[in-house]
Amino acid sequence: MKEARFFQKGEAQEVQCGLCPHHCRLSEGKTGVCRVRKNIRGTLYALTYGKVTSIALDPVEKKPLYHFYPGRDILSVGSVGCNFRCPFCQNWHISQVGPEEYPLYDVTPEALLCLAEEKASLGISFTYNEPFIWWEFVYDVAVLFRDRGLKNVLVTNGYVEKEPLRELLPLIDAMNIDLKAFDEDFYRRYCRAHLAPVLATIEQALEAGVHVELTHLVVTGLNDDLEKFRNLVDWVATLSSSIPLHISRYFPAYELSHPPTSIAFLERAFQIAREKLPFVYLGNVWDEAKNSTFCPSCGNVVVVRRGYNVQVVGLDGSRCRFCGNELPFVLS
Repeated sequence: MKEARFFQKGEAQEVQCGLCPHHCRLSEGKTGVCRVRKNIRGTLYALTYGKVTSIALDPVEKKPLYHFYPGRDILSVGSVGCNFRCPFCQNWHISQVGPEEYPLYDVTPEALLCLAEEKASLGISFTYNEPFIWWEFVYDVAVLFRDRGLKNVLVTNGYVEKEPLRELLPLIDAMNIDLKAFDEDFYRRYCRAHLAPVLATIEQALEAGVHVELTHLVVTGLNDDLEKFRNLVDWVATLSSSIPLHISRYFPAYELSHPPTSIAFLERAFQIAREKLPFVYLGNVWDEAKNSTFCPSCGNVVVVRRGYNVQVVGLDGSRCRFCGNELPFVLS
């Protein structure tokens, strides 16, 4: 447990958290929406500092990051809690519980660094649950990894205030941000949140020079509207046509039993996205052609992906080996 950043003290030992747009106002003994930040005697504490549920060495493509050191492995860590309430969450057993409800293991930033170096990891990915609610620990670990020349990655819903994000971004090399819908009503009804802060996070990360990839999970009956999907693609394209977009297939999980996303819908969404975005991928679908990367200039395949079997076949640095076209890859 560590004193939290980004909160204000009020009267009668009340505090208001300023980490994310929920701005939870907490009386003594209460925790925020995230379940991991608690008012103890008028001070906000981060309950999960140094507490993990999972540590694994994953392919970086699993985040998913397809244009960031393809084929490399990265140490991946997570804890508990989330500031969203998605009824279709795939990791609900850790994201929708508090620290008293799930086994947690103590770890220090130094121990993670030693493990990453021992495993020849690219760096560290904060994933499995929402990393921004783990801000203090993420920051301390990221400082250590950056000093040692290793990479820091966030896999996030993007729901964070601008100042905490601004302070963390100089330490972050890559982010995969969930863009769950381009629809405020969807965010209010199913995430118990708002769309605008997520869009602001994407913009702020890009402006800071962080490598950004987006994931859009298509949930049957909730956000499988092609017109709204077109709006999402249009917005992403206005930011940069080089942003990789992962369109991911939903499977029933947690509180939602809707049928899995139809392959036909995903293929149509893929075609729509490719009208404006050259780097579009299908997630949770075995389709080599729709998971590999092709040069938009000459059409040759530059990275072949068969599941997590990755072969870089057409890159010379970040240029296409066949035509010399500069491609949006981070390789050094």
